[in-house]
Amino acid sequence: MRDDESVPPAPRRPALFAAATLTALCLGATGCGGGDTAQARPGPDGSAAASPSPATASSPGPASPSPVHSGPAPSKRPASRSASAPATVSGPLSGKTVVIDPGHNPRNRLHTAEIARQVDIGTTHKECDTTGTSTNSGYAEAEFTLDVAHRLRELLRAQGAKVVLTYDNDRPFGPCVDERARIGNKAGADAVVSVHADGSAVGNRGFHVILPAAVRGGNADTSKIVGPSRDLGTRIAGLFVRATGSAPSNYIGGNTGLDTRKDLGGLNLSTVPKVFIECGNMRDPKDAALLTSAGWRQKAAQGIADGIRSYLNG
Repeated sequence: MRDDESVPPAPRRPALFAAATLTALCLGATGCGGGDTAQARPGPDGSAAASPSPATASSPGPASPSPVHSGPAPSKRPASRSASAPATVSGPLSGKTVVIDPGHNPRNRLHTAEIARQVDIGTTHKECDTTGTSTNSGYAEAEFTLDVAHRLRELLRAQGAKVVLTYDNDRPFGPCVDERARIGNKAGADAVVSVHADGSAVGNRGFHVILPAAVRGGNADTSKIVGPSRDLGTRIAGLFVRATGSAPSNYIGGNTGLDTRKDLGGLNLSTVPKVFIECGNMRDPKDAALLTSAGWRQKAAQGIADGIRSYLNG
């Protein structure tokens, strides 16, 4: 089951890049640097070399589809306002604004009627939001995305960026997908990244980055962001490989780590460069062991941060 906005993907296009190209792009990209270096292997849309087994990884428990958190403890950071404080340090990203969109909300499951409300995504109507997926042991995707978002915010602020979160555990549900897009637009973001983890079949491994398709209809017009978003997504994919040791998805994107979709409101309604990243498959035990590892989540945040920096400095 795909957790991002709950709509099955359209038929995939032939692969445009080989997985090896992602690494080449990473190594040749301007500003490509920093971060923990590992072997090779991303998440929900690619697989390649076997992932390292982090010492901190925990093994998923018996099958239990419930999204209720029972895995690693949620972040202890106090809730803060969505519009985070401006960066106070000087660095390579000074003057840049990055919006981080943690997928779903841990309390969406308590507000099923509210998140089922239909919203306009330009070309059609879809649910306000969804609950997301979880590991078999109950570690919720929404807990994962908030944790990675917090780590990513710290890394970007340390480089001088102004960082805005679409939400930070400060609301009972949502935001809806259309509001998530508007937050990035209103901030005038130089880049927006929506953080997710997939919920697919066992054996489907790896990460993938979702790019906006060329869409025009209603309030949706992605014509100005398709090119920049592909550049952003390609750089993130290449640097995610290097930082995490993960491989591109073996079930989406033809081993490129890239997937283009036109059914996601968060992309359709964006007027600034934006991508989604599915960091791994929560329903595969091997991927789940990575996703539940605090050490690996730090590497994931580093890979995303490196990709953003490469794009903004490129």
